[in-house]
Amino acid sequence: MTDTRTAPYAALILRLALGILFLAHAGLKIFVFTPAGTAGFFGSIGLPGWLAYVTIAWELVGALALILGLWPRIAALALIPILVGAIVTVHGPAGFFFTNPNGGWEYLALWIVGLLAVALIGDGALALRPTSAAAARR
Repeated sequence: MTDTRTAPYAALILRLALGILFLAHAGLKIFVFTPAGTAGFFGSIGLPGWLAYVTIAWELVGALALILGLWPRIAALALIPILVGAIVTVHGPAGFFFTNPNGGWEYLALWIVGLLAVALIGDGALALRPTSAAAARR
């Protein structure tokens, strides 16, 4: 049975954790690999370089939406394609375990499950722009 008093705070904690992780992930691309370096990596695996810039922006916007609670259920679902893309293009061929050379897809799968949980459980406490009931049903 769900504890309706604490469930919104559990959703908030999950939302914040996922948002902070996406900020860190985008920060890695910006401050460590650099956007140009990330674009070069994308090109090396057969993706257009410009997609790196779109991915970085998508991660930043999604992270902020989760942290601030701006339509969090929609933001959570919108971030899943980035992770699926990373599994298909980079981490999937490395196998399941993230400790494998080139990192497997285990961590990304867990991240997807967390995003799905946010989409299903709801916006959580302190959401600045909660997802409307109509949008959540779509």
